[in-house]
Amino acid sequence: MQNRSAIAKKRFGQNFLRDQAVLAQIIQSIPNTSHRIVEIGPGLGDLTNYLVDVKSVTAFEVDTDLCKHLQHHFADAIATDRLTLHCGDVLEHWKSELLDEPYDLVANLPYYIATNIILKALADPACKNLLVMIQREVAEKFSAAPNERAFGALSVITQSVADVEIVLHVPPTAFEPAPKVDSAVLLISKRANRNDEGFEDFLRVAFTQPRKTLHKNLTACYDGDSLIEAFKTLELERTIRPHQLCTSDFHRLYALLK
Repeated sequence: MQNRSAIAKKRFGQNFLRDQAVLAQIIQSIPNTSHRIVEIGPGLGDLTNYLVDVKSVTAFEVDTDLCKHLQHHFADAIATDRLTLHCGDVLEHWKSELLDEPYDLVANLPYYIATNIILKALADPACKNLLVMIQREVAEKFSAAPNERAFGALSVITQSVADVEIVLHVPPTAFEPAPKVDSAVLLISKRANRNDEGFEDFLRVAFTQPRKTLHKNLTACYDGDSLIEAFKTLELERTIRPHQLCTSDFHRLYALLK
């Protein structure tokens, strides 16, 4: 194919990972399970080349030009069922479960859909683990601890159902074309499935204005007496800000208020 920068399409957020050392580190970080691997946005197949050597892979590619390239390049893997390739938008395939068997999501996700994909995977009972390359700033929002600047609703949602860690920081030079931001590889090991919409609505209110107090944010949806009683029960100061609570505190507060 032509050079990578010429192939990349902005509307699909394409930045092709070319750094072989980074690719090798991603492979080494794959959870040691017997699950099938799902790859979203395989692009030119740089990561796919490694994946089909270690596991059975189901890949989803929205770019029809790249899909033709993948069909040709991985003809043997497709013929021997090591690779199942779907050409089209993964979100159109994805109902409550993306596959009808357990899988681990391993992918260099396009930045523009990364958060949506991770949240869908957290809700998908078939998805057991995620190892995904995303924008570093977003990875920090998923993995942040209480009192860290990035700690917010995404942190609480994810850490309510999974263990989360950043396993690798990746500079723009690892890609072609190079993105304008740093990336990170995020490992999410699920313990349960995301399924409490009421709790997530509560978190959105709690973090509406992160610089204001939690109490002030919650007054938008809860009456003052209920808040005073709940804060007193949990021994929370009314001056506490949302990022200062831990995940379990949010669950206890929600249980008292709902």
